[in-house]
Amino acid sequence: MRGILASSIGVTCAAALALPLAPPAAASVSSVSSAGTPAPVADVATRTVGTAGARTGARADVPGSTQSLPLRPLTRDRASGAVLGLTPRTVRTFSLLGVVWEDPSVDLHGRVQVRTRAASTGDWTDWQDVETHYTQHGADPDSSEAASGKARGATAPLWVGESDGVEVRVLPEPDAGEPEDVDPVGTGSDEGTSGGEGAGEVSTLPAGMRLDLVDPGEAEPGESAGGAEPQAEPGESGGPEPQAEPGESAEGAEGAEGAEPAEGAEVPRTGVMTAAAKAASAANSALVPLGATQIPSLTAEETREELVALRGTGLTEQQQAKPYIGPRPSIVTRRGWGADESLREKSFAYTSKVKAAFVHHTASGNSYSCSQAPSLIRGFYRYHTKSLGWRDIGYNFLVDKCGRIYEGRAGGVAKPVKGAHTMGFNSKTTGIAVIGSYGSKKPSSKAVKAVARLTAWKLGLHGMNPKKKTSLTSGGGNLYAKGKKVKMKVISGHRDGFNTSCPGGKLHKKLGSVRSKAAGYQGR
Repeated sequence: MRGILASSIGVTCAAALALPLAPPAAASVSSVSSAGTPAPVADVATRTVGTAGARTGARADVPGSTQSLPLRPLTRDRASGAVLGLTPRTVRTFSLLGVVWEDPSVDLHGRVQVRTRAASTGDWTDWQDVETHYTQHGADPDSSEAASGKARGATAPLWVGESDGVEVRVLPEPDAGEPEDVDPVGTGSDEGTSGGEGAGEVSTLPAGMRLDLVDPGEAEPGESAGGAEPQAEPGESGGPEPQAEPGESAEGAEGAEGAEPAEGAEVPRTGVMTAAAKAASAANSALVPLGATQIPSLTAEETREELVALRGTGLTEQQQAKPYIGPRPSIVTRRGWGADESLREKSFAYTSKVKAAFVHHTASGNSYSCSQAPSLIRGFYRYHTKSLGWRDIGYNFLVDKCGRIYEGRAGGVAKPVKGAHTMGFNSKTTGIAVIGSYGSKKPSSKAVKAVARLTAWKLGLHGMNPKKKTSLTSGGGNLYAKGKKVKMKVISGHRDGFNTSCPGGKLHKKLGSVRSKAAGYQGR
């Protein structure tokens, strides 16, 4: 049986139940002091690596932490119909959240809404929807990663910025259909929620639901910009930059929010590298020295020379003379965005080659500045490993709205690293996630261009034409049965391999432009 009925968890129609923030022996709820600062919060439920060091001040060496709070039955709220959740409470500072449950094969039929309190101002936000359809991001069924016994179901992570208070409500819906192309974040609307006249009338909910609050860790000095501003493509004709889409001006101005480092600057990293950090960095040793925080861009000619050096023994004379590959773009390494390498599995997972790229959005909201992108990625990484139980971050690459590209899953950006991004089609593919939610909001032209540049290079390493189709074998999913051979576009959206709204309708509509641009960068 998938999940549990709301009636089986003792949902009542009386008074609201609050989860105490103190150990069971103390029934008091944490409060805010008269000075207006949060009172100390007792540790609650499960604590993961790093939570023992609750922040007492700004420290550059804090690796981050996760707080886990079990969701409790609430009385029927006639205004919202919520049956599970948490009443308002003070918590340790966090910046990203998500709801997690025990069985990764169980879908959450309903809505999850949250309010958070800004740590800087003490103001509470309006209610925000959290994207609930996230189980399709993950390892293929029957793979060792999926069969590890560690995997859990979860909503998409939502970036809320530095916060110290939270309230949650879960609103089951008998109609469990997934909305088409709806931006799940920031609507603040209660329309369409169930009135919930009784426990027996609500839909099935997953067992063991909890709220995970993620502190991505403090940025080290100099990290705020997340690396150098993306450089112009080496060897390009020098044509005019594509104009911003109507209504896109806010994205185009993003780079002006904070002081950007000079072109070619790197994110400074200090301290001795651990063995795991050395291994992750060494996976890129054919491209950059050990400990590099950024892989620099190359000209088209330099990229072709590098390809011959990397794959020379497998290339024909014609391919060596003129391989179709786009100029290598600049990529911020895991060390560059501050990955805590102790969170992932020690070994790397590879597939045989890369025949296609799947494009995603993170569904984490658009209310981030590009200077915060490394923090978001650290949050995703911790959420994927500690909350969802994956071996590493699921995506192979991430792209922010300023067009910066980041290394995702460890193993080497030029190598065929097997990710956990498109359930059923993780073999022989790479996964690229644009940070943000693009159901109703257009992606920035810089982000679209970055995806085109990245795919032109990554697919070019394996001789793939971005404008063509390729044959993939399904590992099992809700669109294609395990073992079925499927003709897929070499650059596809997540929804092309799995029944999901990802990467959002607005981003999916840009994939035609991505394909043509990528082919052009390859010289086709």
